[in-house]
Order: sequence, then structure tokens, then C-alpha cells
Amino acid sequence: MATNEVRAVALWDGKQAHESVDLAWDGSRIAAVAPSSRDVREPQLSVIPGLIDTHVHLAGYAGGGSADWVTWPLITPWEEQVFHIAKHAQDAARGGVTTLRDLAGDERQLAVKRALDDGLVQGPRLLVHGAVGMTGGHGDLFIPPHYPHRAPVADSPDECRKLVRRYARAGVDGIKIFTSAGVLSMGDRIGWRNQTRAEIEATIDEAHALNLPVAAHSHTTAGNDIAIELGVDSIEHGTGLTMEQVPRILDGDISVAPTLMINNAIAEARIPVSEEAQLKGIDVVRRRDETFPAAGRAGVRFVLGTDANGAFVRFGDQMEEVRLMAELFGWTPAEALCSATVHAAQTVRLDASIGRLEPGYDADFVVMRGRPWERIEDLRTENIVAVVSRGMVLHGQLAA
Repeated sequence: MATNEVRAVALWDGKQAHESVDLAWDGSRIAAVAPSSRDVREPQLSVIPGLIDTHVHLAGYAGGGSADWVTWPLITPWEEQVFHIAKHAQDAARGGVTTLRDLAGDERQLAVKRALDDGLVQGPRLLVHGAVGMTGGHGDLFIPPHYPHRAPVADSPDECRKLVRRYARAGVDGIKIFTSAGVLSMGDRIGWRNQTRAEIEATIDEAHALNLPVAAHSHTTAGNDIAIELGVDSIEHGTGLTMEQVPRILDGDISVAPTLMINNAIAEARIPVSEEAQLKGIDVVRRRDETFPAAGRAGVRFVLGTDANGAFVRFGDQMEEVRLMAELFGWTPAEALCSATVHAAQTVRLDASIGRLEPGYDADFVVMRGRPWERIEDLRTENIVAVVSRGMVLHGQLAA
């Protein structure tokens, strides 16, 4: 078969399954998904849309050895880091992910994004959000106190607006804010306030004025409240979510990325962490498991977002996250796939072009052994035969 056509395959298009179809694409776009004139040629193979990870951090060590996840980004030249960022993106693609959204990006990720868009290197689609946080806040406390080189922060409403504008000028796809402290940042407490209401309101207002979506990191009920009230587009982590908040989340069409694997890993200290971080992780997992299943049943749109950084969650582990989500929420396999495709596409504002396999959509898909929309256990990286993004084969091969 030609490399721009896959014939007589079982396919899940994001809404329903098809027993035998011919999938054709022209350049980067799907040209046709039509009933095939023949039976399924390879009964063990199927096609699903490429996965979309709405929350990653690409700027980490991607080499074959090991490196400390905190110090490596501080001591490694940015010119060198871009190669690691690109490698992480390619590793994710080999794991079936065709779109990534980096939620703490800057010139490094933007350089890789442009290289991917221009075809200078092959890899998945990359979206970049710039982070707006305060001095001594979650985003600032990954850097030792006396280290002189720090990411930009904003400590007044005017500084927040200026930083959003700087990011917009640089070409970001959105903005990340913090409405609580974090788990892995050094020396803070989950309940600490991160920025004032006026600062957060100014950031969201400026971002939306520039048509940039806003993702809010939150690990507290109070953090969720201010994010919901001020109109963010997505909540990251969402710890402390209450059933009283659910109707407001639904009214605001706000998605939530539960980031299950990373918090499990921290709680279990799979990677060496401080006692402080482990205790925070244990508390996050406990509160998450108490409320998230009921919120999901009530209609909250939980989407794939791993918080992968190459250490606690590797690039290529996204399918495991989807299986964990199916288990926690009691989803059918098709519902779990929707969280990583159709619903994730809505979160990144690309639901008119990715997340489905229909004519006119981007040719982003994964050829797999098994039928993961029927058996979620089939959604494993070892079952991947080929990954195609924007019409290009990124991994494996399309059999002749």
C-alpha cells in the first residue's frame, strides 16, 4: 500500500468504531475515511487518533545516562537543552503522542516548536505556554535561593500584564498561572497563596485579550475557586476539587488534567524526593482519590495531562496514564480514549483539526495491535506499529 493510504483496517474515529475502512491522507490532512471494499486485511491491527498530552515539561535531561532533574536545567546551556527538548518530544511521539503542550515554556521550547513546524526535525506538534508567577512562588522555587539566573516573575498587576505581552510577542500558544503552591517546589507549602487576586485577574484578562488560553496550576480548594471564578480555561492537577465546584466548572467549560502518575510516583518516592515532597504527594493522592471519580461521573471533562518531565514521568508513558484514568474514573475504554483525544483537543483549542479521524482533520493517528476502544489494556506502547503526525510517519512503518 502507498504511504498515504491505509486500507481495510478497523478504526476508531473519536466518536465511533468502524469495522473496515480505507484511511487516505493528502499531505498533512485526511482526505477520506471510507468503508472498504474488502474485509479487514490485518484483523489484529487497528487505527486510533494520536494522543494529546495537555501538560508536559520538556526541558529536562533526555540522554542515555542520568542527571539530577533539579540541577541539570540550571547548569546546562540553553543551546544544548534544545536538543534534549526535541528528543523528549520524539520519545513522546514513539509512545503514540502526536501533540504536546508544554506548560512552562520559553525561548527553548519555542525554538523546538518552530523547528518542528518547519520540518527541520521530525516530531509531534508542540504547543507552548509561558508561565506567569510570583517571586518565591511555585514556579520560582525550583531554583535555589542564591542561584543568580532565574526565570521571569511578576509581582504586580502591571508586571503580570507586561509578562503576558512579552510571551505573546515571542509567539506562545497560551499562559500558565499558579493559584496555589506545589508539590515538588522547594520550601513552600501547598496552602500558600501564589499571587494576589488582582495579579491573577490581570494575567487572565491580558491573556484572553490576546486570545491566549490560561491554564491554572492548583492543588487547593481555594486555588480552584479563584481559577474558576476568574475564568481560566483549564485546571492542572485540581487537588481539593469539591462537588460544590463541579457545576461552576461545567458552566465555565473548564477541563481538568488530573496528573495521576506523577503524584503517585512522588507519594511512593519512586524517584528520590525530599520527605516534604513525599508527604505532600501522599496528601494529594488521598484527596484526589476521594473526589475525582464523583466529579467525573458528574460530567467534569478530565483530560490527559501527565506533567511528564522525563524523570518522574517519562515521555512515552502517556498510554499508562490513560489506563490509570480509566481505572480511577471507571470509564469504558472509549471514554478513556476520548479523554486523550477528543476532549484533550478541546482543551488545547484545536478540536477543529485534531483529536478525530475525519476528512479535513490533520493526519494524526496511531496504528496498533488490538482494539483499545474495546479493551483498554490494548493501549500499550509495545502494541504500537506506526505513529503518523501531520501526515509524516514519525515511528514504525506502514506495512506494504
